[in-house]
This record gives sequence, C-alpha cells and structure tokens, in this order.
Amino acid sequence: MTDAAELRRRTAELLAAHPPASTDPLDFLRARFDAGLAWVHYPEGLGGLGAPRSLQAVVDAELEAAGAPDNDPRRIGIGLGMAAPTILQYGTEEQKRCFLRPLWTGEEVWCQLFSEPGAGSDLAALGTRAVREGEDWVVTGQKVWTSSAHVARWAILIARTDPDVPKHRGITYFVCDMTDPGVEVRPLRQITGEAEFNEVFLTGVRIPDAHRLGEVGDGWRVAQTTLNNERVAIGGMRLPREGGMIGPAARTWRERPGLRTHDLHQRLLKLWVEAEVSRLTAERLRQQLVAGQPGPEGAGMKLAFARLNQEISGLEVELLGEEGLSYDDWTMRRPDFVDFTGREAGYRYLRSKGNSIEGGTTEVLLNIVAERVLGLPTEPRTDKDVAWKDLAR
Repeated sequence: MTDAAELRRRTAELLAAHPPASTDPLDFLRARFDAGLAWVHYPEGLGGLGAPRSLQAVVDAELEAAGAPDNDPRRIGIGLGMAAPTILQYGTEEQKRCFLRPLWTGEEVWCQLFSEPGAGSDLAALGTRAVREGEDWVVTGQKVWTSSAHVARWAILIARTDPDVPKHRGITYFVCDMTDPGVEVRPLRQITGEAEFNEVFLTGVRIPDAHRLGEVGDGWRVAQTTLNNERVAIGGMRLPREGGMIGPAARTWRERPGLRTHDLHQRLLKLWVEAEVSRLTAERLRQQLVAGQPGPEGAGMKLAFARLNQEISGLEVELLGEEGLSYDDWTMRRPDFVDFTGREAGYRYLRSKGNSIEGGTTEVLLNIVAERVLGLPTEPRTDKDVAWKDLAR
C-alpha cells in the first residue's frame, strides 16, 4: 500500500539521484515519470504507482519545496487533461507506453480535432470522413477552433467512418500525426489580436489502424471521456484563494483606493464570494474523481468558470475607468497557451468572451446539467434514429 510516507521517501530518492540544480529539466521530468511520481494514481510503468489520486499533492509539495522543474501544464493542458485520461481508459498497452511519457514530460504537445464549421454545438453531426484502406484510415475534412494546433505533434481526432447509421453511432476516435503532409494548419485571429486557435484542413491524411482508440464506430462513447475530462480541466483547475481572474481585480481594488465606489465594492464582494465558492466546489469535484471517472458535474463547473470570468473581467475594466479601455498590444501572435493573469485588464476582458464557447457552449452545458445532473426531461430530438447521410445540412 503506497501511503504519504512512502511517497515522500520515493520523492527524496528521486531528488537525491537527480538534484534539480544540476539536472537538465527534461531529464528530471523523465526520471520523475519513470519513478511513478508523475501522476501517482496512474498504473505502475505509466508514470504512476496505482496510489490514491489525493496523494499527488504530497509529491507536488515536496518537489516544489526542492525547486524541481514542472512540466509547464499550461502549455500541455490538452494532453494532460484530455488526451491522457482517454488513452489510459481506451488505449492499448502499446499506445499507453508510446504516448503517455512524452505527453507528460512536455516533449510532445497535443491538440484536439473535434469541432467543425458545421458541427460545433452539435458535435455528433461532424462530417470529416475516415475511410479504411488496408491497415490505414484515410481522413479528409476540416476542423476548427483547434487550440495549439500550430505547435502540436499529435491530435485526438474523431471522424465519421459510417455515414449509413445515425450520427452518434458512425464515429471513430483516432490519434492523428500532425506532421502528416495532408495536415494544414491556418491561424484564426481573435478579438485579442492573437491566434491561439486554428482551423485545420485534413486532405488524405493517413492514420494507421494501430492509432485508433476504442472500437470502430464507438468513437462517440470514447469522446465523452475526453469531453468530461475537458470540462473538469477547464472549470475545476486547482487554484489558491484569489487565484484566477479574481486576483488581479482584488489587487487593483487594494492598491488603487482612488478608483473605489460603493457600488463597485458591493459587486466585488459578491464576485469574490462566488469565486471562492467555485474554487472550493472544484476542490470537492477533484476529490470525487478519486472514486472514478468525471461525470456531468464538470459541466456545471465549466459554466461557473465562464460566467465568473466574464463578470469579474467586466468589473475590473469598470473599476479602471478610462484606463480600462486601453490595450497593450494588438500584435498578431500565435501563443503556446492562454495567460489570463499575465496580461492587462483589457486582455482579460476580451479573452474571457470565448470562455462561454470553448470547451462546450454555455447553451449545450445547460442542457447537460438539466438532463444528466438534475434529471429533467430531455429535449425532443427528431434526428436520433436517422442515418447521418440523410440529415439536412
């Protein structure tokens, strides 16, 4: 039985064998993975020790105190929060050993090829086709809103493999090589001036059947694992008190007394309390994950995340008055990750507008909460038993 004392002992051994001050960061991360201290709840040999998920905090605290490097989770969030749990649940042993180590160490960045121009909120209506040719699948289609596609080595991809069955049943899940010559990535410039999102065109991309996750035609079920983990990763991230958007707003209030009004004070207090409630609820949700896979509750956390970010950033801009209308840099960039708190208030205000779209639109998530959490009647769906090829598009 691996307990906290045993994890501290193993962490001390890692630090002794690979002192952070004199070890290359990548070499340290590889050694940490091989020692089972990457994600302790994963199986042995895959970066873990089969220990309770809650004990990861013990390892993280010891390594942080020793000044050990981390794997820059903001840069590889899609791999950590979405690809890894899906590969763990549905991947073959060969796939797990091939993909999980470089994913966790950050050597290989991942992206998500799910949404399409005609299949965003209704993801199951996707039209990207995958046709079997021998031991390969040939994929043709277009994806959109793909974060990090411009720096990604691999992608998790869902494509239609059978157009003759209803839309949810004819989908298969793959791991796509982003270096394939048939993959073209084009930037999508956003309201912030940056292009962290992309559109991706797939033209005759060949994916070996060995890179399929789950059974043929069972991709929708596999995708649900990805989507549930995505919502937890977005809305349930671990934060300290006054972490996230509320931190800069609270600092501005304390440091700039001349900007204060009674109305702004009341609104800030309300949002501070809501942010703290959301933070503690996210902690409870993570503790529930110890007992199993994430469920639809993650949709509620993602809803709260989007609403709070938009309301807090709006309050911060109001608090700053004319100063809040300024914007530091409209330069077209293609960043590796989103930095909500490292930029000015104007950036936070503009970027948070996307929070109610990415990771599932607010409208879709409200339906998920209503139907799967509250048990309310489902909306009528007239296309549920209609073959995808016969749907109006």
